[in-house]
Parts: sequence; structure tokens; C-alpha cells
Amino acid sequence: MRRLYSLFICLLAVIAMQAQIVTTTPAFPTENDEIIIIFDATKGTAGLKGFTGDVYAHTGVITDQSTGSGDWKYTVAGWEVNLPKAKMTRLGDDKWELKITPTLREYYAVPVGETIKQMAFVFRSSDGTKEGKETGGKDIFVDVHAVGLTVRFDQPAEKENIVIGTALEIQASASTASALKLYVNATEIAAATNTTTISKSYTFSTAGSYILKVEATANGKTESATQEVTVLNGTSTSETMPKGVRPGINYTSDTEVTLVLQAPGKKYVYVVGDFNDWTPKADYQLKQDGEYFWVTLSGLKKGEEYAFQYLVDGSIYVADPYTDKVLDPWNDRYIENTTYPNLKAYPTGKAEGIVSVLQTGQAAYNWKVKNFERPASEKLVVYEMLIRDFTEEHTFNAAKEKLEYLKNLGINAIELMPVNEFEGNTSWGYNPSFYFAVDKYYGTKNDLRAFVDECHNQGMAVIIDLVLNHSFGQSPFYLLYKDADGKPSADNPWYNKESNIKNPSLSWGYDFNHDSKYTQALVDSVAGFWMSEYKIDGFRYDFTKGFSNTPYGANDWANGPDNARIANLKRMSAAVQERQPGTYVIFEHLAATSEEKQLAEAGILLWRNMNNSYCQTAMGWTTENDFNGLYSGTSMPAGSLVGYMESHDEERTGFKAWKWGQVGVKPTTGENTATSPLTGSGVNLSTRTKRLATNAAFFLTVPGPKMIWQFGELGYDFSINNNEDGSKYDAEGGYRTDPKPIKWDYFEDADRKELYQTYATLLDLRHSYPELFASNTTFSWKVGTTNWDNGRTLSATSADGEKSLVVVGNFTLADKNFSVSFPETGTWYELLKDNAPLTVSSTAQTIDVPAHEFRLFTNFKPTLTDIEITTPDVETTLIYYNKGIDALVLPAGEAKRVEVYSVNGMLVMMQENCTSVGLSALPVGYYMARVYMEDGRVQVCKIMK
Repeated sequence: MRRLYSLFICLLAVIAMQAQIVTTTPAFPTENDEIIIIFDATKGTAGLKGFTGDVYAHTGVITDQSTGSGDWKYTVAGWEVNLPKAKMTRLGDDKWELKITPTLREYYAVPVGETIKQMAFVFRSSDGTKEGKETGGKDIFVDVHAVGLTVRFDQPAEKENIVIGTALEIQASASTASALKLYVNATEIAAATNTTTISKSYTFSTAGSYILKVEATANGKTESATQEVTVLNGTSTSETMPKGVRPGINYTSDTEVTLVLQAPGKKYVYVVGDFNDWTPKADYQLKQDGEYFWVTLSGLKKGEEYAFQYLVDGSIYVADPYTDKVLDPWNDRYIENTTYPNLKAYPTGKAEGIVSVLQTGQAAYNWKVKNFERPASEKLVVYEMLIRDFTEEHTFNAAKEKLEYLKNLGINAIELMPVNEFEGNTSWGYNPSFYFAVDKYYGTKNDLRAFVDECHNQGMAVIIDLVLNHSFGQSPFYLLYKDADGKPSADNPWYNKESNIKNPSLSWGYDFNHDSKYTQALVDSVAGFWMSEYKIDGFRYDFTKGFSNTPYGANDWANGPDNARIANLKRMSAAVQERQPGTYVIFEHLAATSEEKQLAEAGILLWRNMNNSYCQTAMGWTTENDFNGLYSGTSMPAGSLVGYMESHDEERTGFKAWKWGQVGVKPTTGENTATSPLTGSGVNLSTRTKRLATNAAFFLTVPGPKMIWQFGELGYDFSINNNEDGSKYDAEGGYRTDPKPIKWDYFEDADRKELYQTYATLLDLRHSYPELFASNTTFSWKVGTTNWDNGRTLSATSADGEKSLVVVGNFTLADKNFSVSFPETGTWYELLKDNAPLTVSSTAQTIDVPAHEFRLFTNFKPTLTDIEITTPDVETTLIYYNKGIDALVLPAGEAKRVEVYSVNGMLVMMQENCTSVGLSALPVGYYMARVYMEDGRVQVCKIMK
């Protein structure tokens, strides 16, 4: 009889284990045990179900030194480091075994004296692309117990929420046969003797919080464990929402806020947070108005931050999807106080996952520039910036201090890679989580406003990158509707259950359903928010190929044309223009020309990737180097292509020239390995920067908007696949999204600074004489692969026929004489040689061009801000310096804008709509002033104070 009873107890334990994603031997592991972990790949997210390759445990421990469940200690190996001790043994039937030996403490190398509370696991394939986690995508935790008598609850889960009238199965177990008792709020509901398990079904008839307790007594010793259960009202009170509120946080006064959650098909919602000790209480149950749930919170303290979450249908905790600030239990601890001063602490022990923040009585930001005039789209010179890799501080404030550098370069728009909250801290940002919150790793929301404000003050528009094709597991829109296997559920209003694009190279995360009215409303509200709250001037939409449900196969690159996609994208762009006419809408589309043309005709700008061609010329290779795709010509509407030589996604031209350039281009001394750049003789840096300058000459002089990837103007030559300090390079892309070396010291190098100056001069010419780069310019060039040996040329003439430029470039490795066609005979001026005159006696002129270099001629003497360029004579004096009154005087009348530059080219003063400019605030020195008149005339005046 005793044997049968013991067998029955073991059978109960086996049944309980089979319901879990992880089971252990022993059942109550201690730090002194050798432990066998059995992982059932069919449970939880089932991401490794049916997988037959190698599986590894990504594992660490939670100790008394951990700040929360996300603070793993003594992790055995990095995510993609495949150590033998973490390799799982396949048992068959989707079961995997890991042996933690010789003891738990020794396996994890936990110092003596530090208490181990839990083991933490995520199981993954060897390449990290597949993973097994707890239901809901959560990490897996296994409790570690004290030696001796231990008791625990096996059911229900910690902080269980149930609905009134639901029968709750309560089950507990002890580490040794004991006298066991179960209690609900101190009332005994079950008892058993000489057993290791006890269970009882119990029904709660009223709402509220209840404490469950299990007590075990053996050999004169008693141990107990407690667990909280909250009983909820499973129905919502119907009541119409207040007028004027919308999904998210609606501030109605300095002490009151109305919260609105849109959750079609859900039954009931509570709000928990700092204001109610994170407990779902009756007063904090949201009322229901159709598919919207809402509640008004009163009595809040003005200016105080409150963290909160929604509890939906008793089991789903989510932050407000529309919050403009979140707290992150995993990543906030790594944000320095200098980046985000006095960041509110995460409510550790009270909440799990990301929480939202509300704050009444916030002071409005005082904008300095209230009516910024955006540059015309065809005149855009965009600087793509990753805040993380632009300055050592990785902050908006630090980037703001560098704006003068960009202004002097000639940039008139900055495109920020995603700055809304994304998963992790050191990301590119293409894994978005909260679309209305500024990522705190870069600073506060007012820091971003100040950055935009100063950009506008310096004459630069601000464009932000929006990722609305997909998101990942932290998105509340996903968390509200997902299946046990981790995929969006079929009733998810915002996501497709599966991506419509089966090509794994074009499929990431969870795919938004852009045919859904819910997704369309979200997309529109995201754009509207950033325009109204941050005065953003435009958007670059990532991977717009994905904005339809048209099916594409595993080998299909989804190039279209796709009529449903075109309709979705046109609708989206029109909604932006309706909110803020003139806002830039840029698509990373890279699809069929027939489809891109339809989008361009709707006023949409399209990325044009010319990286391969410009890399080939930078390296000196004679194949695959045709530039013709950069110019819209007749195949696309004029000015519709945002061309680029580099973007965040492409390899750096400077690196490829350094790594794989022709002999005479790449270094000839030292090992040409991962670390760049080499220094000393034989490194050919001067050659490479000259070739990059020649690239720029055949890029920045082409009509249409242009984009420069950050530090391209300095010949940045660390690879996209380098690690943070530049010491490692992985051709397979292992370090692709890692932080990169930040090389502001490049600006002190003579060759690199000369490259910067070439960029600046070309852009100065572009901005000073826009008629040469306009859509109606007569433009022609010879830049195909067949134009290699005989020189590449470019010619542009303004629509009125008065101004022309000619560029001739030598991409070969030897000095050459080229026959160049000039639009007209007469005197021409060479821009980069102090406007040295050239007499063109025949339209077919022979021009000598050194190897790697270019020459640029104009049929007029340009007036640029560079103080080395001679100021030309003008018919009417527009401006002069009156030393007696220490002011610039404009006898020709009111100027549209006057800019004053220091001797090193820094903008030190700017005034608009003026007839004089006082200079008494400037110290003694040399300056250059430039005046822009309403009729288009421009003049430069040298100043000596």
C-alpha cells in the first residue's frame, strides 16, 4: 500500500512537470545540487518545436544583488557564443536536457555569500535565429530553494488574477513529506498529512485581493509560503467617453487625466500604477464605450510623474501605446544621469515589463523658431545621422553642439535614424516599440525639441525615420492580441498573423496590416504627433515595400508593381500633407520603376541607392560603376530621387577604397586587415580622399535632392561591419549594428579636412546658384562604364542659358588629357583654383586632369562664402562695412537674409529682413558677410574690425 501511495505522488509530480516548459531534477533545486534541466520545446512560444539543429541555453541567475527579473547575473555566455557547457542534449520528442554541474553555484561561478534566487533561461538555436521562451515571449525562471524543508505554490501563478465566480485550482508542494495546510486569508481550506503535495479547488464570490498561504510541518520544523490572488469584476460598465478625448493620455487639468485604451473585443480593463499601489481596484476599472475603455483619474499632484500599466482581461499587462515616456526594467539602468537627469526609477517588484508615465502640469516648450521655412525638396542636402554614433555622448544635446559644423558643410536637412523608443539602448532603431515616446538613451523629449529648434535656427530641416512595416515583442499593439506561440492572433486589429512577404531577407518581427483601418489610423496619428509636438519637417518611411498584404514568395523581392501597396502609400502621404502641407515624405522603396514613378507623381520622394557604383569608382575598379541611375532624367519625375553614395545600410566608400582599392589606392604598407586607418608612409590616404572628392563632384552637382551619410565628408573608413573600437571586422555582418568608432579627430587631418572643404565648396555653389541644379536645368553627363578611360564629364546650364558649369573627372590611376565639350566658348573659371580663368576657344577643349582628381569650371565667377574666393565686381553695391558705426549697411534696400562668417568659415551671426546689421557684439578680427536679396542677387563683403 505504501508503495502504491508513493507511486501516486510521483505520478502527480510527473503530470505537473509535463505542464511546464522546464522541469528539474531535483524538484527543489538548491545551490549545492547538480541539476538536470529538461526543456520542452512544444511549450511556451514553441519557437524551437521540431528543430533538429544544435540548441544552446542562454542562461544566468537572479541573485540578491539583482535589481529585478531583467538583471541577470553571471550569464554563462553572450547571445551568439556557443559554449560547450551551455549546449543542450537532444532527448527526442522535442525534449532537450542541460546538466548544471558540479553544483549550481560552481556552474555559474557565483561568489560565496551572494544568495541565488532563480535560474534564468532562454533556449536558442546555435545561430540565435530561433528561440524557446515562456508563453508571451517571457524569459524562463526556475526558483532556487534553501537547503532543508521548503514549500511552494505550484498553482496558481504568482499574482494571479481571476474573475468573480471562477473556480481556482490551488496546488502546493513540499520538498519532503509533511503535514500540509492551505489557507485563504487565514481561513484553512484544506489539510493533508505525510505528503509532498496538497490541492484544493476554491471559488471566490467577491472581488478583491486575497492572500493564499501554504504551511508545511515536518520533524518539528514549519515552513510557509504565500501568494496573492486578485479577484476581478469580469464585466465593464458602459458609459460614453468625455468629448474630445482620444486613445492615450488626455490631460484635462493640472490634477486630472483621462486614460483611453482602444481594445476591440476585450472584456474589461483596469489601470494599475503608482496612484493605487499597482493593485487592480474597483475604482480603477475602466468604463467601456464600444471598443474604447476609459477612466478619469483625479487628485493627481501637479508635475509629479506617475508610472502605470493597463491590466486587460485579467492577464495582459501593457503600457499605454500612446505614451510619450516609458520606463524600462532592462535598459534604463544603463542610461547615464548626464544623458537623462533624474530619470524616474522603475517600480521594481510592483510591475513587470515596460510601464508608461503620465505627468500633469508640464510646462510647454518655448520654441525660438516658430515659422521655419523648409528648403524646397529639390534643393535638399540631407545628412543622415545616427545620434548614437555621431558624438561620444550619444545625445541630442551633444549633436546640437555640432550643428555649426554641418551648417558650414552646407547641409540644409538632417535625417535622424529612429528616435522613438526602440528595444534596447544601442540599436539602430529599426526595432520600434513605442511610436510616441522619445528614446531616453538620447536624452529627454525637450532635448529633442531643443535640437530641432536649433536646426531650424541654423536653417536646417529635420526629418525622422519611421519604422511602420513591423515591430517586435515589446509593442503594446502586439501584446494585446497574441497567441501562445508568440504570433499575433487572428483578431489582432493592427498586425497580420504572418508576413505577406515570405522572403526571409525582407521579413522582420511582426508585420503590420496596412489594409486595416486601425493600422492606417495609427500611421496617420504617428506622423501627426511628431509634426505637432516636435515640429518635424518630414519623414523617411522604412521599407515601404511591406505596406500591403499582397503575397510574395520566399524568393520574391516584392518589387511590384503592387496596386494595393500604391494605394496604401498614396493615402498615407496624402494624410501627412493634409495635416501639414509641404512636409517631406520620403520612402525607402527600392522597387520597380513603374511603381516608384506613380509614387513620385504623387509628390513622394524616393531613396535612390548608388552605393555600389560610387564604391567601385572610389576603389578604382572599371566595372559596375555607372552613375546614370542617380539622375531622374525622363524615367522619373524631376527631383523625385533622394540619391546617396552611402546610407546607414551600405558599406562605406572610404572603407572599400582602403580595403579593396586598386594598387595605388589601398595602402601599400602594413597589413590591410580589419583595423583602419593605417598611418605613416605608404597609406595612400591622400589618394583615397582625392577619389572621394571626385565622387562628390559627380554627386553633389547633379540636380535633385541628395543625402550624405554621417562623416562621409571626412572619408570615414571604418566598415559597417566593424565593432565599437574598430579592432574587429566581420564580413558576415556580425558587428553590423554595433556602435562604431567616433572619429572627430579626422577633422584635424589635412587630407580629410580638404575633402570636407571640397564638399563645402560644392554645396556652397549648389546653394548659391540653385538655377544650375534645378529641375529645369539643361543637364547632361557621360558617366557610364565606357567613359572610364576618356574621362567622365558633366554639364549643366541654367534654364535662362546664362550660367553653365562643366565637371571633368579622372577616375583612372594615371594623369590624363581629356577632350571635354563646353557649352560655349569664352572665359571660364576654375572653382577650386581661386576662380583661375580658362580661355575656351573651341567647345571641344583639351583638359589635363591629374589621376584621381576632377576639375570644375563655370562660365561666370562664382561668389561664395569661402573667404579664399575673390569677391567679384557687381553692378550695384548691395552691402558694405561702415567701420565708423561698426555695422554692415545695405544701400540697395532690405535684404532677405544676411549671414556673417568667421575667418574659419563658422556662421557667427544671421539676420533676416534687414537694412543694416550691427557688428559691435563681434570681437576684433576678420569676417565675411554674405547678403541675399529678394530678387536673387547675392554679394559677399570682407570685413576687418
